[in-house]
Amino acid sequence: MKGEVKESLTIEGINGEVVIHQKESIVKRLLKTWQLYVFILPAVIYFIIFCYGPMYGVQLAFKDYNPVAGIMGSEWIGFDNFVRFFKSYQFKQLLENTLILSLYQLIAGFPIPIILAILLNQLRGSKFKKLVQTVTYAPHFISIVVLVGMLNIFLSPRGGVVNQIIQLFGQEPILFLGKEEYFRHIYVLSGVWQNMGWNAIIYLAALSGVSPELHEAAIMDGASKIKRILHVDLPAILPTVMIILVMNFGSVMSLGFEKAYLMQNSQNISSSEIIATYVYKMGLLNAQYGFSTAVGLFNSVINCTLLIIVNKVSKKISDIGLW
Repeated sequence: MKGEVKESLTIEGINGEVVIHQKESIVKRLLKTWQLYVFILPAVIYFIIFCYGPMYGVQLAFKDYNPVAGIMGSEWIGFDNFVRFFKSYQFKQLLENTLILSLYQLIAGFPIPIILAILLNQLRGSKFKKLVQTVTYAPHFISIVVLVGMLNIFLSPRGGVVNQIIQLFGQEPILFLGKEEYFRHIYVLSGVWQNMGWNAIIYLAALSGVSPELHEAAIMDGASKIKRILHVDLPAILPTVMIILVMNFGSVMSLGFEKAYLMQNSQNISSSEIIATYVYKMGLLNAQYGFSTAVGLFNSVINCTLLIIVNKVSKKISDIGLW
């Protein structure tokens, strides 16, 4: 009958026995677990409105946008905006700054939360462990504006704590935020300090799932703490580590512009100008919407490509991946 929901039967032979599996229809499965779908509905609506909805504007990258004509009425110019960006004298510098800063941040920031989680997992004193967790988590909740303000105060050549220590050793104060050679180190290390505790949470959750019996068996075999970490803890969290690594590679080009923009000045611009800050300046300050959209789209395509490649390599090497 029309509109009737049918169910299919599959028959499998297992050791000579006939086993019948009854497959439920999609509608019945949805009705059985409708509470779960209602639970995730706000998140789905959020992504539709703020992530998928704005993708309508991607076509600006291929148009000479005219606010009077609107998006649909603007002249189609194909890849002219992309060609303009690739031929720009800033292209090489922007790409180099973004890649160096991103890879530096990944290399310096990725292992530290793992090490922190393993060390916290080894602590037996609950009070001290909670204290360390609170101290390391707290910086994550400091806003970027406040963090950059703190950096300006601590690194100030006049009265900054760091320069006062330098002067105690008879050295001249250093204008850290005014020198391009210090920008990347300050940007990355302050980010590591701010986020290492928060990023360690997921690894602590994975370590909490390790069976105590494995550690007991390792202790009975005479394994030291180092060996138990290497042969029990690390293999247990390896799938989580690989998934996070793949996701981080997928956002290599997506440095947050706020921190770089707030730390940027005329003296460190050669190191601090990245694609995100360039898109902001060209799009919002100079009102070149089509060109800035093209630059942003180029950035997203690179991220997507890296995500696919790294995921494929991860699947081939360790059989662990996002899909």
